[in-house]
Amino acid sequence: MTRGATRYRWVVLAVGAVAQGTNAAVFLGLPAITPQLRDHFGLSLPQVGLLLGAVNLGTMLTLVLWGAAADRRGERLVMTTGGVGAALCLALAAFDGAVVAGVALVGVGLFGASVNAAGGRAVLTWFPPDRRGLAMGIRQTATPLGAALAAVVLPVVAVGAGVPAVFLALAGSTGFVAVAVALWVREPPWAARSRRGGHGVVLSDPALIRLSAASGLLVVPQFTAAALMVELLHDHRGVAVGVAAGLFAAAQVMGGLGRLVVGVWSDRLPDRVHPLRVLSVLVAVGFALCAALDRAPVELLAAALVPTAALALCWNGVAVTAAGELAPPGRTGTALGMQNTANYLSATVTPPLAGWVAVTLGWPAALLLAAVAAVASRLLLTVPFPARELAPELP
Repeated sequence: MTRGATRYRWVVLAVGAVAQGTNAAVFLGLPAITPQLRDHFGLSLPQVGLLLGAVNLGTMLTLVLWGAAADRRGERLVMTTGGVGAALCLALAAFDGAVVAGVALVGVGLFGASVNAAGGRAVLTWFPPDRRGLAMGIRQTATPLGAALAAVVLPVVAVGAGVPAVFLALAGSTGFVAVAVALWVREPPWAARSRRGGHGVVLSDPALIRLSAASGLLVVPQFTAAALMVELLHDHRGVAVGVAAGLFAAAQVMGGLGRLVVGVWSDRLPDRVHPLRVLSVLVAVGFALCAALDRAPVELLAAALVPTAALALCWNGVAVTAAGELAPPGRTGTALGMQNTANYLSATVTPPLAGWVAVTLGWPAALLLAAVAAVASRLLLTVPFPARELAPELP
């Protein structure tokens, strides 16, 4: 790799990370204004869970398609098109009631999915095997950091200017990122392109199916915390909404830093999946402890909930890297789309399901649901995974 290419890969990573963080400000940042969304649209807790899950539903439906498109046409076209479409849908969400907002947020997910599949492919093809964990950790760190920034800024915007202003602000930032992608992202000359057909080989790979299912199960605790943490602390335990949002932001920042650590850790191991096994156990223990502390002093509950929510965020980067390395040449985007589809299926189902469990069975039951999902993920990861490298090798 030439010195210029070595420098340029960091430009691609930087743009990809900003795109990922902006996308996260929508699907992870909006839960920070759950109380304002409920008041603005007149929704119950399970109903606002459905609204928050709308972005994830749209994303889930198109991830594999965007990934396959990136494998054939490259990241720049895919991410620019998706970014412009997502920005227009966010603007639409600002101008009518809950039904229109829900449909528009599905559209945001349909277009925003381009960032997840194509952005990951760009990073994995630009970086060598012994740096992919770190690079993807940096990219995936943008997700909780974007959510943390949104958790601080969006409630202020919602209180000061209203919920429609939140959607317009998100539309502006998404459109800006689409322009940045068009200007600065390109493929490396050694990147493999796919031809028509052949995606069934990826979608039927047993190891990739198992990894995707395990990732999807780990999303359950992640999104239980993301969607309900503010409600749990504010409505259930009486913490001021600003303090609850601040604790949510702290968990996002801790989780983002954790993704860097886990990425470096995975680069030093022969088995990329080993960190996932360890983290799934820690997450299960953490949520079980939070369930036991439901009626404890709120300081104790917060002291357990914040690091547990952070742990539930740490695993994403290494899971994406592992999925990309399981892909055959020219199919990285498709593999990432498949793995992310499982994640977003869980992200779509978890907010309304966890909200329903919290309302009908109690908050400890919702937290235990997250713990059980982490245990199930650990069981799927027990069987060893084949050691493969992302092809083609970098020159």
